[in-house]
Amino acid sequence: MTQRVTTLAAAAALLVLLPVTVSHFHSYQLALVGIYFIAIIGLNVLTGYSGQISLGHGAFMAIGAYTTAILSVNYGVSEYWTIPCAGVITGLFGFAFGFPARRLSGVYLALATFGLAISIVLVAKRFDHFTGGTPGKVLTLPSSPIGALSTQVWLYTLTWSIAIVTLAAAWLALRGRFGRSLRALRDAPIAATAFGVSVGRFKTVAFAISAFYAGVAGALFAIAIAFVNPDTFPVSLSILLLTGAVLGGLGSLGGMLFGAFFIEFVPLYAARVNKSAPSLLYGLILIAVLYALPGGAAGLVDQVVRVFRRASTRLERI
Repeated sequence: MTQRVTTLAAAAALLVLLPVTVSHFHSYQLALVGIYFIAIIGLNVLTGYSGQISLGHGAFMAIGAYTTAILSVNYGVSEYWTIPCAGVITGLFGFAFGFPARRLSGVYLALATFGLAISIVLVAKRFDHFTGGTPGKVLTLPSSPIGALSTQVWLYTLTWSIAIVTLAAAWLALRGRFGRSLRALRDAPIAATAFGVSVGRFKTVAFAISAFYAGVAGALFAIAIAFVNPDTFPVSLSILLLTGAVLGGLGSLGGMLFGAFFIEFVPLYAARVNKSAPSLLYGLILIAVLYALPGGAAGLVDQVVRVFRRASTRLERI
């Protein structure tokens, strides 16, 4: 318990000190990491805990981003108030999608969510009078309400404050009966049903929660880049988010931080090192990481902890 409190305190101190020690540009990049972190936590609830593979998480981010853009540009609502609105509206979309999708599983569910990722771009272009079409909508980059903070540092502070709250909420929800029910559905659905767990209800709720997190992340993304159009949320974004969740370690909340850092910085590093074929270098790095960390970052941490515990046990015996 003491070690866990110490680790959390060290992580909190690091989050506070990071924007002070890096440039404004890197603070902006770290804000994007926080946005991806929120989205991947939601995806992990769906895929890592309930076992439902989703290739359309970027579509839910797009719904959240467009909610913020429409409310802000069309109706003059403050960008900050649009964040919870985007989460709720996207969560309702997730619930509506998850209700019929609960009859699907495996590759069939993956294909259904993949279709969602494709169709959201077409829908945004079709209803151009509402979404802005291909040109999109331009938002006003919010200025810091605290005079001493730059816009980039303020975005970092806003994003990571919400990220900490959403992480805590997910941890509290998953450590109880709800989390145990989701893991039971993932590992042994027949046995879970025999013990009274409603498969359809929990799958649908997992979709709604996952979509809520994606909506919040999408709203923050729209605020951060101050621009939304259909090309902002390509199909590759959904693949990227799933990649981050897998690399972080499915079924682990803390490991999602590694996945968020990976999908933000590794593609940029690959493009900088190999300008002629950045995708090739990124693919090689991804394969190498998956080979070295088959259980994700969380699996590596678990192995290290077990090794230290065995070593300490042996020392005590001596």
